[in-house]
Amino acid sequence: MAQLIDALFIKHFDNQLLNQRNDQALFTPPAGRLVISTDGHVISPLFFPGGDIGSLAVHGTINDVAMSGAKPLYLAAGFILEEGLPLADLEKIVISMAQASNKACVPIITGDTKVVERGKGDGVFITTTGIGVVADDIDISSERAEAGCKILVSGSLGDHGIAIMAGRENLQFETAIVSDSAALHGLVADMLAVAPNAIRCLRDPTRGGLATVLNELAQQSGVGMVIEEAKIPVKAEVKAACEILGLDPLFVANEGKLVCICEAAAAERLLNAMRQHPLGQDAAMIGEVITDTLCFVQMTTAFGGRRMVDWPVGEQLPRIC
Repeated sequence: MAQLIDALFIKHFDNQLLNQRNDQALFTPPAGRLVISTDGHVISPLFFPGGDIGSLAVHGTINDVAMSGAKPLYLAAGFILEEGLPLADLEKIVISMAQASNKACVPIITGDTKVVERGKGDGVFITTTGIGVVADDIDISSERAEAGCKILVSGSLGDHGIAIMAGRENLQFETAIVSDSAALHGLVADMLAVAPNAIRCLRDPTRGGLATVLNELAQQSGVGMVIEEAKIPVKAEVKAACEILGLDPLFVANEGKLVCICEAAAAERLLNAMRQHPLGQDAAMIGEVITDTLCFVQMTTAFGGRRMVDWPVGEQLPRIC
């Protein structure tokens, strides 16, 4: 175990706090309120078009922290390794995590590794914990949506879930579909720079997709929502794949997109700021929040009708993150 830690984790996650080699990391946080989030990653397959379990573990936790408006500071990582996992695969995963955390400027400063018997771990499971800090004057929370607010998304939906399904089932499409896995804190920082007090809610639509996020926010805020099908960005190849597989893009997971509910007066300003960022070039305003004591999410269809966008029943794509 000591050799594994030195040869892989210390080597690739190299930073001043980790190199202290303690069972914890000691640091002084900057001014503001602390934010913490923990996420377990059990995705199958471990490697998929556009990423792997390592980069996904970094991006997913950074994004969970960033959805509060916080600046992510540090990550901790726990690895459950199955006996027989090829060392070359583990190193690829660790290198991917190191590259993702370095690019995001959010170092992995502590962690843990355990090995379980063959057949008990499906290769590797990774748990990551992120710590960030949010300014005292930022108030972004899931219960702050109000009637009249606008609903924005940062880009096309469903890329991650369809990429995972294609990799898992060896499906071949005419156009390659890759995961949108990415760290969103830079995009969030740009949004806060132009409208720091107009953003009411932020959420990354991972498991359950856009439909689940909107239903959660509607319930937690006690409001209704109406979205427009024609304005929801979905790539043609993702839409085609969903039709073949019998899936609804509204329920398919994303790992590099966010949903923003904001005050109407700042919506265009935020939309422009999002489109100036590489991860928000396809951002769109897709609907608005309405008064509805039943907290329903509805969608105006491309044919002019209206249908309910309900909670998903069951799990369409298991183990996608």
